[in-house]
Amino acid sequence: MIILGVVALGVGGYLATHQDAVTKLTSMVSGGPEAGAGGPAGGGRAGRGGGAAPVRIATARVGDVPVAANTLGTVLANSMVTIKSQVDGPLVEAAFKEGQMVKKGDLLFRIDPAPFEAALRQAQATVARDQAQLASAQADADRAVMLSERGIVSAQQRDQLVANAKALAATIDADKAAVERSALNLGYTTIRAPVNGKTGAYIVYPGNQVRANDQTGLITIAEIQPVKIAFNLPQGDLPLLQARLAEGNLMAGVVARSDVASAQAVDDQQEMQIPVKVNFIGNAVDDRTGTIELRATFDNPDLRLVPGELVDVSIQLDTLKQVTVLPREAVNVGQNQSYVFVLDDENKAQMRPVRVLYQNQVITAVANGVIKSGDRVVIDGQLRLTPGARTTITQAPGDAAIQASPAAADNAAGNNAGQGRRAGRRGG
Repeated sequence: MIILGVVALGVGGYLATHQDAVTKLTSMVSGGPEAGAGGPAGGGRAGRGGGAAPVRIATARVGDVPVAANTLGTVLANSMVTIKSQVDGPLVEAAFKEGQMVKKGDLLFRIDPAPFEAALRQAQATVARDQAQLASAQADADRAVMLSERGIVSAQQRDQLVANAKALAATIDADKAAVERSALNLGYTTIRAPVNGKTGAYIVYPGNQVRANDQTGLITIAEIQPVKIAFNLPQGDLPLLQARLAEGNLMAGVVARSDVASAQAVDDQQEMQIPVKVNFIGNAVDDRTGTIELRATFDNPDLRLVPGELVDVSIQLDTLKQVTVLPREAVNVGQNQSYVFVLDDENKAQMRPVRVLYQNQVITAVANGVIKSGDRVVIDGQLRLTPGARTTITQAPGDAAIQASPAAADNAAGNNAGQGRRAGRRGG
């Protein structure tokens, strides 16, 4: 009796201090309202004895979807020229400022021309001297020929004088070449821009002695009108790239990273996109990355792009014709396949498997047949859904943007380089 009394007191104390747990347990056993709404019987999901699950929806539509590849690119100068001296001498003048735009033929540097002017005059004097000697030798040769015919001069003497005249004539040709060389060296004392471009910082300042073909050079000029945009794409895209290049319509859209950071809306980013024509595909795949290099040329009229700058590149590879287009958020990834929740006329969720053809940050293109144009697909709240679950629609103010056209949505995603991915381009 004492033991039973102690047990009764313990049970009574537990019930008094855990009244809430007892109430829930009693309700679950009797099938009360706590079951299914969040307890173990409901498993945390709507549609198993609980209320309707709140969801957001969008409308599926059919249309053409451009298949785009997005990546990072690097701006390259059309050419990079290092200016070097071709003669030795003191650098006496620089006719431009660092960072200045110059045109082909503009004066850049002057080297002291005095030694080369003197060398030119000396070469010219040598020519005049040898020409005078040639005139005398030629006269001697002519007299020797005449006297030899009369038997006054031997044939040996005649031949010797004729050879002397011819040797002096050859010497004059060499003297003239020396004059040309001296004039050329004198011309090298004036250094002009070989291309249009932007100058860099001085490597050698005026007042220094320069040497011919010094490895460091005097300055560099970057040709930035036009510029090239170099980027890499996976080798799997190569057949589509080559086909479009052969057709002459392989275009890429380029957006500077600074423009992306300052853009306030998708439309602003689209306006900032620069169309450039791709005119080069590399001749080998990089075995380390499995990618191939492409280059596009841009006139760069406002000097917006600078060599070495990173840019976002979007290039259209193909177009999926009349496929079903859904918001990206509508597609869920299962163990074996992707699926979408579709609401029927009674707002009950139906789970349908889909085959993804293409996906970017905004939209997903799926094969036709399972999802039809006009179907209402769930884009938020899927975690609480099971097939046949009742739902209640709670749209957000910004959901109107979900109905954007596939092309506009794909262009918007193209401004975020590297995020698009293809799950298969054709089928359905």
